[in-house]
Amino acid sequence: MSPVAFDGVTLALGGRTVLSDVSFEVAESEFVGVLGPNGAGKTTLMRAILGLVPPSEGSIRVFGAPASRGNARVGYMPQVRSTAALRLTGRDFVASAASGHRWGLPLLSPEDRADVDRSLELVGATALGRRPLMELSGGERQRLLLAQALLGQPRLLLLDEPLMSLDPRRQRGVVELARQLQRDLGIAVLFSAHELNPLLNSLDRVLYLGSGHAALGTVEEVITGPVLSRLYGSEIDVVHVRGRVFVMSGEHDMEREGHHHGV
Repeated sequence: MSPVAFDGVTLALGGRTVLSDVSFEVAESEFVGVLGPNGAGKTTLMRAILGLVPPSEGSIRVFGAPASRGNARVGYMPQVRSTAALRLTGRDFVASAASGHRWGLPLLSPEDRADVDRSLELVGATALGRRPLMELSGGERQRLLLAQALLGQPRLLLLDEPLMSLDPRRQRGVVELARQLQRDLGIAVLFSAHELNPLLNSLDRVLYLGSGHAALGTVEEVITGPVLSRLYGSEIDVVHVRGRVFVMSGEHDMEREGHHHGV
């Protein structure tokens, strides 16, 4: 049963069409990079899978059922992260998301406590769990956010721009961890990013969003001049330099895939 299937889906926000007549299907145990420039609809697509943005046309099915809120089989790591919990220990921060809680520390059942410990162990953050968030680096906090997303043992992980504001070395660490989890747990992962290169050697397929359209396939199939030009309706060049990929266009300068935004 496919973790995610879009059939003729149109998504609109505030009267603006974000994605138009999009169809694709993600296979079980597949690592898919969701790529495209800012504003292409990567976050909206993930929120639609979560049942938070209903399609204006078409259907979205998650594990064979219509997309709906609160699906325990889907774990989500949002792009916007709160810094309000910096005084919490890492473990308490992860525990704050258990049983659907996002604020405050719930009284956890033994099963929930075991789930928190399991999630921390999966991301190699058991020791980090004993330290306050304020003492942790950006990459270490990303591990805890990933642990939150793993609570409840989901079969599909949605990771929304987890590489944002990380330097190249920490980006590689996050990608490698997500890929390892996908393989070890046999789950599907949708990993959105503004750049292709940090993901280049880890992806099974790419879902590329541009100008309201989408293309799903291998990197070799999708990241080509003809395919991207068709998505954008204008001339796009793809250049390969020393194992890296650069997507260039005069109209889409923000689409330079090789540029890192690391701090």
